Parts: sequence; structure tokens; C-alpha cells
Amino acid sequence: MNPEDLIMISVDDHVVEPPTLFDAHIPAKYRDRAPKVVSKDGLDVWTFNGAVIPNIGLNAVAGRPKEEYGVDPTSFEEIRPGCYDIDERIKDMNAGGLLASMNFPSFPGFSGRLIAAAEDKELALAVIRAYNDWHVDEWAGTHPGRIIPMALPVLWDADACAAEVRRVAAKGCHSMTFTENPATLGYPSFHSDYWDPLWQALSDEDVVLSIHLGSSGKLAVTAPDAPMDVMITLQPINICQAAADLLWSRVIKKFPRIKFALSEGGTGWIPYFLDRIDRTYDMHRLWTGQDFGGKLPSEVFREHFLTCFISDPIGIRLRHDIGLDNIAWECDYPHSDSSWPHAPEELSAVAADVPDDELNKITYRNAMRWYSFDPFVGGRTPQNSTVGGLRAEAAGHDVSIKARGRKQSGSGATLADLAANATA
Repeated sequence: MNPEDLIMISVDDHVVEPPTLFDAHIPAKYRDRAPKVVSKDGLDVWTFNGAVIPNIGLNAVAGRPKEEYGVDPTSFEEIRPGCYDIDERIKDMNAGGLLASMNFPSFPGFSGRLIAAAEDKELALAVIRAYNDWHVDEWAGTHPGRIIPMALPVLWDADACAAEVRRVAAKGCHSMTFTENPATLGYPSFHSDYWDPLWQALSDEDVVLSIHLGSSGKLAVTAPDAPMDVMITLQPINICQAAADLLWSRVIKKFPRIKFALSEGGTGWIPYFLDRIDRTYDMHRLWTGQDFGGKLPSEVFREHFLTCFISDPIGIRLRHDIGLDNIAWECDYPHSDSSWPHAPEELSAVAADVPDDELNKITYRNAMRWYSFDPFVGGRTPQNSTVGGLRAEAAGHDVSIKARGRKQSGSGATLADLAANATA
């Protein structure tokens, strides 16, 4: 398919939260204690509950030269306005040919664990609800049909988390971000019945639990002094572990309508994973007691898991082994793995031999179905929602590469450097 003819929905992008996020959404009694942006040593940082959270440079490099990539903190002046301004984001999406986008959080961590760490749980709940209201009503609501709404979870209380699922679902939100492994954050594991109220609410409301790599607070670290390249290479490992944890847990058996997305986990490893779980089941189920009711684990996986990729030639080649209904594309704007604004050209090259009907599932139809999302509103039609059509709307919008901040030293950052600044 010609890249200009693609229709593209990204199921994994990110928002760098604007300083005004809580202004209109936090109750007055909590306003003085809500997260806020302050200037520190020339950098813009979020502060909350005694913690200082910088904007990590790699989280907002769209439109910047690669020599500026790195883990050093940054300021709002050094990043594209599209990272934090919804009107500018839509312009960037149009210029990049993106019809719609789902945006994971930044400063709270992908699972909201920074907010969950507050001792005052009434304050924490107010902050979570305010964040979700901002995201659904303001960030997504300003341009209907362009942003797939996503909510933060209430990590410390399964009943409160279930209530938040139902509250945001009533506002049209069908995605909640969550941790890869609650046990690493000090909460009951996926194998406990503690989370049953959450699983029930997700099932009842048709809300997908979107699990982003790195959301457990634990990276695949081989040694503290290892090069950053080691961690980047091993990023999908956490998602592989989460998939195995959930597949073999009691959750899927007890809640047959539950749905999970393995966000930014890639797809090339999925065929091996499916072979491995089927062999494990065949060789060991008689003594481990696993029972999928006459189905193979690989069949059950395809009923419950959405996989996602940025540019994955092996995954595209093995798409039928993964399952065409289980693959969705992502752009990862404005992170360093993103190829914005040339993602359509990148994907077209990778998927040159994929039939149009199969590619349409991967680029937008699966996203619409899994997330109960309709982008064709307010005059939008498939005909005017192609990459070419959107880029025509963005004519004159500057997407050129521009130096915006300090160049990295080039000495080679380590995992210890990232751990010192990471909030995911």
C-alpha cells in the first residue's frame, strides 16, 4: 500500500503533562498539595509528595537531532510543543499522518506509581481522579476522535480501582494503564484474588488493561555499569514476563472477557512464546494442574492479548503465526524509538508484501475494535483520514529537525544513570 493511502492509529504514544494539568480538575482543598511544575537549575521538574520528577530527555525527542538524545533532564522550552499542547499535538499527528493516538502518562510513571506512593491516600485518589478527568475531558476531549482516552489506575486499592474503571468508562474511556508486575511494587500479585474487583469491572465495562513495558519499576538490568544499549535491547523482556504471568494465572480462567494489551512490547518474539507455552502445557499440565478447557494456551492468548509494534519486520513476516486480530501498530511519539513524522513510509517499507485488508487491521481496525474507539466522527471518514489527507490538512506545519537543547556528552550513559532519573 502506498504510505499516503494508509489509515493509521497508534496504540502507544506519550504525553508530557503540561504545568496547567491540575488547575481546573483538582478539588480546591487539595490544590496546594497537588503535583506542580517548578524551575530547578534551569530545568522544569514536577514535584509531589516530596519527590522531584524531571522530564527525561529521551521521553521528548521528537523533532530533535539524535546527538541531543539522552537521559539528561530537560525543560519545556527544549521540547516540541506537541509533546504537551493538545492543539500542537494534533498538528504533529496530522503532519505525521496519524488519525488517532493513545497516550501513556509521563511524570506519574506508566502505572501511576508515583502518585500511589503518597501516604495520604485521599490526596492520592483526588490526584488520580483529577489526572483522569484532565486526560479524558481535556486532552482527549478537545479534539473528539483523535485521542483514545486512557486512565491511571488506583494501584493501592482494588475496590477503588474498580470504581475508577466504571467512572471513566461512563465517560467513554476504554483503556486503563497498569503495571507489568504489581508484586515488584509491593502489591498483591496477579495470582492473588485481591484484584478480582478490578478484573470484574474491566470485564463488565469492556476496558482494556494496557500494560506498558517498564511499568513495573524494574528494568532488565544485567549490571549497574552496563551500557544503556543493554537495557534498550532487553526492554521486551518485562512484557514477556507479564504475558506469561497473566496467561498462567487464574485471571483469564475466572474472567473470560478480560483483555490485555502488551504495549510497546514488540511482536517478533510472540511466535516463539506461543510455541513455548503450548509445549509447556503439553509436557507439564498433568502435574502443574493447568486446564484451559480443551483449548491450547496459544488459542487463549489470542482471545485475550493485543500485541503492539513500532517497526518489526520479523513480526510482520510472522503475522499469521501471531494472529492478525492481535496486532496493532504504534508510533511512540515523542520517544526516541519513534520514526515520526516518517512512520508511514517506514511501515510501508516493512509491510510492502502485506495485502491491504491485512494491513488495515494492523494499522487501525484492530485498535478501533479492541479499544471500542470510533475516530470517524465530526465529518471524519475513511476517505479523508488517510496519511495523505491528514498531511494536506497540516500543510505548512514545520516538522524539520531542530536543535533545541544541550548535546549529550557522548561518553556513554549507563543503567545507573537512568535509574537515578526514571519514574516509569
